[in-house]
Amino acid sequence: MLAELLLDQGYEVFGIGRRSASSYPNLAATHDRIELMHADLKDQLALVRALRACRPHEVYNLASVSFVPVSWDQPVLTAELAAVGATALLEAIREVDSGIRFYQASSSEIFGEPVETPQSERTPLAPLTPYGVAKAYAHFITRSYRRRYGLHASAGILYNHESPRRPLEFVPSKIANAAAAIKLGLLGEVWLGDLSAQRDWGYAGDYVRAMWLMLQQDEPGDYVIATGELHTVEDLVRCAFDHAGLDWRAYVHIDESLKRGKAELHDLRGDPSRARERLGWEREVSFEELVALLVDGALERLARERQPEESSR
Repeated sequence: MLAELLLDQGYEVFGIGRRSASSYPNLAATHDRIELMHADLKDQLALVRALRACRPHEVYNLASVSFVPVSWDQPVLTAELAAVGATALLEAIREVDSGIRFYQASSSEIFGEPVETPQSERTPLAPLTPYGVAKAYAHFITRSYRRRYGLHASAGILYNHESPRRPLEFVPSKIANAAAAIKLGLLGEVWLGDLSAQRDWGYAGDYVRAMWLMLQQDEPGDYVIATGELHTVEDLVRCAFDHAGLDWRAYVHIDESLKRGKAELHDLRGDPSRARERLGWEREVSFEELVALLVDGALERLARERQPEESSR
């Protein structure tokens, strides 16, 4: 979504990846309009070469192991991508052109078990997961380079942001896909974990707009990007199945093994006041509208997937 926003703003967009553009399905809508360069985020020299080749005015670092539970299985890789990678990129920027504006994708996971709710830019960091710890390092190193070297380096502390492009291991996508599949007669039930778990969910399209706004400011800074609202998994289920015209209670079952237990984070709700006041940012998509987008996206995808099967009969 960030690439699309930048293209709509008239940018020439380059990306860094270790594979071809066709290996990234989320780039399907834009792969013929962007140039993908090959580089390992942990390889500072490769990043220097990439920056010298494309000479960007802005750099957005969203690289990380995105699915938090996986960070427990791959803690070293998580640290390399989120912490070492951010440092290598900042060093490369400093070497090539210290005038490049830099955005670092921080996460609400840096707050872990927060000492206050809602959380703001002044809330102390207390990460619990390898993902959160690595993101906290990247958050601090961005701040350090901003102060020591005067880089225009900003960090967006983004809370859960969803879109129809999210993989199915993410709960909102899993639920939306289940509601759509049941509606189409492709599935009979879905198993979930803790329906009382809460999150501050927003729409990814709103959040990438906040990223861009940060780099348009005269001065860099850190910003919490969130809705300020908590919703339970049950709220999400109810909205998704209502949108599909179904009674969720007839199809949803609880699997105790899917509950996170002590790994479950609570009270992660952001205060976006600073973003509203300084960036003029407001979320445009409500929780209910977000869930509807997810279900409609799942319905469209499943319908497309059925077409080849039906045409071959």
